[in-house]
Amino acid sequence: MAIEENLDNVQQRIRTACTACGRDPEEIVLVAVSKTKPNADILEARKASQLHFGENRAKELQDKMEEIEDDEIRWHFIGNLQTNKIKYMVERVDWIDSIHKKKALKEVEKRASRIGRHINVLIQVNISDEDQKSGCDPDDLEKILTYGQDLTYTHVRGLMGMATFTDDKEQVRNEFKLLKTLRDEHLHLVDGSVTLEHLSMGMTNDLEEAIEEGSTMVRVGTAIFGERNYT
Repeated sequence: MAIEENLDNVQQRIRTACTACGRDPEEIVLVAVSKTKPNADILEARKASQLHFGENRAKELQDKMEEIEDDEIRWHFIGNLQTNKIKYMVERVDWIDSIHKKKALKEVEKRASRIGRHINVLIQVNISDEDQKSGCDPDDLEKILTYGQDLTYTHVRGLMGMATFTDDKEQVRNEFKLLKTLRDEHLHLVDGSVTLEHLSMGMTNDLEEAIEEGSTMVRVGTAIFGERNYT
């Protein structure tokens, strides 16, 4: 029952953070990051009413989507997106949270149109200015969003960003503020398939700061499933 208890604890953290800044906890989507974890862990979280699950490896996501028969699960791809991997996930993925190029948007639209599926995407922005972090340059955001307006099967629901992994909460908060500012500055591009209602930011170690700065979607792995053993 540890996963169920962990989920309860994370949901309590979300409620407490929302209360502190006058927000409704129902505004926050919790994505349980299940990368490297066995299907049994996902099913245990599912029994505790968790719906959204995130994976950062295309092959692992594909395998889990095929093996777990639950049409209510909402699958997110949250990893570094290689355009040639999109074809392996479009049949079942619900969200691709890490689009950072117009080319990737074009590929999602092409693949989704062939099977008549609608896919939600987030545009990942590099808000930490770290070379190792994926995401578009903030200056490229306008052209990506403009391209997204006329798509039919691909819906640009918002932005995603990863803060610097640091104990400096002020730095983290400023990076989250940057993502919200970028979203607000581009609201004039909301049209057609671009809606921008979501801000995906905040993980196990900084979800409170993210919620206080406007996050609507938090990606939590360790606090739900425990530490990962990478091989």
